[in-house]
Amino acid sequence: MAEKVVVVGAGPVGSLAALYAAARGHDVEIYELRPDLRDPTTTALNFNKSINLALSERGINALKHTGLPDLADAVLGETFPMHGRMIHLEKKGEYLRIPQLYDPRGKSLLALDRAELNKALLDHLESMPNVKFFFNHKLLSVDFKKQLAWFDKHNKSEAPEERGTEIEIKFDFMIGADGAHSAVRYHLMKFVPMSYQQEYIDKLWCQFHIPPAPSGDFRLPPNYLHIWPHDDSMFIALPNLDKTFTATLFHTRTGFEDLDASGKVADYFHTHYPSVVPDLITATDLQKQYTDNAHLSLVSIKCTPYHYTTTGVILGDAAHAMVPFYGQGMNAGLEDVYALFTLLDRYPSDRATALAQYSATRTPDAHTINDLALGNYREMATDVKSRVYLLRKWAEEKLDLWVPALGWATQYSRVTFSNMRYSEVQRRAHWQATVFNGVLGGALAAAVGATLWWSRAGGVQRVKMGVLRSICRVAQWIAGPPQTRR
Repeated sequence: MAEKVVVVGAGPVGSLAALYAAARGHDVEIYELRPDLRDPTTTALNFNKSINLALSERGINALKHTGLPDLADAVLGETFPMHGRMIHLEKKGEYLRIPQLYDPRGKSLLALDRAELNKALLDHLESMPNVKFFFNHKLLSVDFKKQLAWFDKHNKSEAPEERGTEIEIKFDFMIGADGAHSAVRYHLMKFVPMSYQQEYIDKLWCQFHIPPAPSGDFRLPPNYLHIWPHDDSMFIALPNLDKTFTATLFHTRTGFEDLDASGKVADYFHTHYPSVVPDLITATDLQKQYTDNAHLSLVSIKCTPYHYTTTGVILGDAAHAMVPFYGQGMNAGLEDVYALFTLLDRYPSDRATALAQYSATRTPDAHTINDLALGNYREMATDVKSRVYLLRKWAEEKLDLWVPALGWATQYSRVTFSNMRYSEVQRRAHWQATVFNGVLGGALAAAVGATLWWSRAGGVQRVKMGVLRSICRVAQWIAGPPQTRR
C-alpha cells in the first residue's frame, strides 16, 4: 500500500528525495516556502541569483540511482568539466598562473548551475502522476507522534512574512530538506533529545559575475577552478556554459568592514588578486557588484540524531550545513538521499531500524566532512602556495599511479572522486600523513647523519659540501613559493 511521504523543501536535496520516494510508488507531496523555483523571478534563499556548484562522484552516484536513466544524462549535459585548480599569484612583479590537476588519472569536477539542477529535478517530478507540488507554503508546526503538520499557505503576491491561510495535513513519513535554518529540524528537536552545534565562521562571501571577453570567448582558461589565494581572503571563479564565470570573494568580517568604509575595492583587488581588475572585471563594475550584492555569512551546523522513530528524518543542510570550501555541501546532501533509501530498501517493513541505522552511520560521516570543509579553507587560501603541500601531493599521486596495490591516494581524491565513507577517508588520510611525515623526517635525518659520518671519517670535502648544498636546496625548495610561469 502506498504511503504518503511529505517532503519539506524543494531544493536539489528535497527534490531528489521526492524522486526516490515517488519511484518507489509512494504518494509524494512537496511543500516549499518559495514560489516555483523554476520561475526566473524566484530568488533562492540567501542568494542574489543562482550560484555555481561543483558536482562530484557522490552527487553523480546519487543521481544515477533514482531509477530514472534520463535524469543523470540531462543533468550531466548541463555541466562544465574542471580538471583542476588554477592558482593565480604574483611573484617579484610577475604574474603567474599555476595549474594543479585534481587527479593523476584525469578525473574532473563538474561545474553546474544550481538553478539548472533544480529545474531538471522538478521537471522530472512534475511528470510523475504520484507527485504534487505545494509552493508558497510555510511550515508552521509538526507533530511527529500524531503525524500531523500545519502550513501557512500564501499567494505569490503576498510577502512571505504575511499570514495566509493555515492548513493541516496528515503524513506517514516526513523528510525535512529545508536548509540550514530548517523548520523541520526545529520541530524535530521537540520530540528527540538532539545534540546541536552551530558556528558562524569569521568569513563572509560576496558573489561577482565575470562576463565573456569581447570576442565572446572565456576570459580565463575554462576547465579550471580559478583561485587567487591570500591567506585571510580568497577570490575564486568557476566557469559557466555561456562563457561567463561566477566568482566569489571570501574575506573576514573586519576585511569587509574595511572595504565598506574605504570604498577602495578595486585597489584591494589590484594589490591582492593580480589580473582581476581590469582584465576580468572593470573597476566600476567591480565596485557596483560589491555594493549591490549581499555580503553573506557562512554557517557550520552539526546535530544528531537525524530522525524520530518511523515518522521523520532530516537531510542535507538541515542536518549538516557546512562551509563551501570542499565543494561537498550539495554532494553530501545528495548522498544522504542515496544512503537513506538504501537503508529503507534494506528494511522495507522496519523503517524504525532503517532510520536508526541512518542516523548512526551518517552522523560520523557528516561531522567528518563538516570538519574537512572548515579545514580546506587553509588549503585553498594558503597551502596551495606551499612547497610542502605540493611535495606531499606529488608523492601521494605518484604512489597512487605507480603502486596502486598500496591503496594510496590524496584525501581530496577520495573525498571528491570516490564513494568511500567520509570518516574512512579521514582515517586513511591521517595514516598517510603519519607515514609521509615520518619518511620525510627520516630522509632529512639520514642526510644529516651521512654528512656527519663522512666528516668524522675524513670523507672527501667535495662530497661533504655537495650533501650540504643538496640539503640547503631541499630546504629552500620547501620554503619558497612555486616558480611556474604562465
